[in-house]
Amino acid sequence: MKSSSMAKKFCLLFLALCLMGCGAQSSQNEATTSDTNINTETKVGGELKVAYQAQPQTLDSHVTTSQASATIGRNIFETLVTIDTKYQIKPMLADSWEQSEDGKTVTFQLRKGVRFHNGKEMTAEDVVASMNRWITISSAGKDHFEGASFEVKDANTAILHLKQPTATAMPILAYLGGNYPAIMPKEIIDTADSKGVKDYVGTGPFQFKEWKQDQHIHLAKYPEYQTRSEVADGLAGKREALVDDLYFQFTPDASTQVAGLIADEYDVAADVSYDNVERLESDSNIKIDIAPTGMLNLYFNKKKGLFTNAKARQAIGTGIDAESILIGAYTNEKYYKLNSSMMMYYQLGQWSSEIGKELYNQNNPEKAKQMLTEAGYKGEEIKIVTSRDYEDMYNGAVAFQQQLEKMGVKTKLEVYDWPTFTELRNDENKFDILVITNTPKPEPSSLAFMRKDFPGWTDSPELDKLLVAFRGAPNLEQAKVVYDDLQKWFYEYAPVVKIGDGNSVSATQISVKNMRWLDGLIFWNVSNQK
Repeated sequence: MKSSSMAKKFCLLFLALCLMGCGAQSSQNEATTSDTNINTETKVGGELKVAYQAQPQTLDSHVTTSQASATIGRNIFETLVTIDTKYQIKPMLADSWEQSEDGKTVTFQLRKGVRFHNGKEMTAEDVVASMNRWITISSAGKDHFEGASFEVKDANTAILHLKQPTATAMPILAYLGGNYPAIMPKEIIDTADSKGVKDYVGTGPFQFKEWKQDQHIHLAKYPEYQTRSEVADGLAGKREALVDDLYFQFTPDASTQVAGLIADEYDVAADVSYDNVERLESDSNIKIDIAPTGMLNLYFNKKKGLFTNAKARQAIGTGIDAESILIGAYTNEKYYKLNSSMMMYYQLGQWSSEIGKELYNQNNPEKAKQMLTEAGYKGEEIKIVTSRDYEDMYNGAVAFQQQLEKMGVKTKLEVYDWPTFTELRNDENKFDILVITNTPKPEPSSLAFMRKDFPGWTDSPELDKLLVAFRGAPNLEQAKVVYDDLQKWFYEYAPVVKIGDGNSVSATQISVKNMRWLDGLIFWNVSNQK
């Protein structure tokens, strides 16, 4: 692949930034090791039924940060660039890219002959329409690409113009978690409204067929899919739909999910209840795998109410027993990690900092009571909101509520399904504290709680300055210095209180071959040998 020295530096920076996934998965799955070539004897065809706990609101990644939307939608949509298992940036819809010497221009040479699911050939016009919409409306685009835009050079060339050199640009373009920069046909982008696109048409190995609300999303193999020729590695290289039909069946009830898996009604359970792992492990027809799922956080309403006061937010961090909440959320220490860093435990090789460590997991409810009084708490009811569709969020919220009561705080816990929760959390009149599991990000400035427009509504001039310094850092060493400053701000401003890091458990029938995980389960190159 042709690229300038600057582009190569981006690849090296991204690898250094992430170092994600090392040692996080079980030996059975080896989710972040290089995928093997598909065996010629592998059965092709049939269907794969995935029991999935949460129904997304939309599959339009430009308008949502939901991991459910990303896990399902990235089978339909693709991006200009992606990542391999070592988190190196690799081509996908772009064949190559070149960075200008001043760092302000990136020229992408697009693949030829790639067709959308509606039969139309992808051109630079589609890429530019998609990317400019993503920059304008997505949180990731607005945060990292302010003042940037794409333009068409010719049918197979798109140019990204940056306002200034941006160290995080290529890593964000390659990220396939929530809010990823999906490429769609220009005519579909042109008819989209604030809620999202009207049709889900991408270039991926699977195409959208049907969405039965509260039942399933049905994807089907796209016969005209143009795969890359490189060996599959993580999210990069060859992608192939080895099953004809892929169903995401919504099963928020844990007992239904497990019973269906044991009865062979489902082939995959994407997020198994921790209480049911032992039962599934005893079944010789089922395989169990563990992967990092995210950070369990307490989000404060900083627009209205008690927690507009930083001291009140700090008080909650002072009073909680983080490990007890994590036990409640994850049931066993092999499924969680205590970690004072903003980033996840497996990222500490790069993003390590001792700042704030003494303020994490203090478990001092008496001091918290005093701080809450000083912050103006007068016994009013504090509303905690979460979703039952994610077991760790719900159980963590129950354990957290009990600890707040010990701090002398009157509480009310409200629990919703995931679509209702994601809608309700946007209203500052509906909650005081949200219990949320945030998915991992490749670098700290992408964390959701740093955004002004994300529920919780962080608005900090000090943070604004730090983010400019971090994203504009000329090299990794200087970025690491700013990370210490970000950690200091994290504990002083307290946009959220981090409880800890969690792992998720997935289960598959032994007939399912080559299942992998990288920022979510990967369903291409997966066969079902039934």
